[in-house]
Amino acid sequence: MTTPPALSLDLRGLLCPLPVLRLAKALRSLPEGAVVEMQATDRASWIDVPHFCAQSGHRLVSARDEAGVLIYAVARGPDRPEPES
Repeated sequence: MTTPPALSLDLRGLLCPLPVLRLAKALRSLPEGAVVEMQATDRASWIDVPHFCAQSGHRLVSARDEAGVLIYAVARGPDRPEPES
């Protein structure tokens, strides 16, 4: 059984970098482990979303293409401490 998303984002029609920026903003408002489902039509998101997840500590739960609409499920990762300067 899968957990329903805490939030769904319809970002169809937005171009890079907006889908990832909106996803990042949405994840910041949720607790660790919460899942955001995102729909996008920007083909660059197919590369950008997995890269964003890897760099920011979030988990890409799934990614699929349904007739040109890219649908992602992303689980919020733990907060990372700010790097010391």
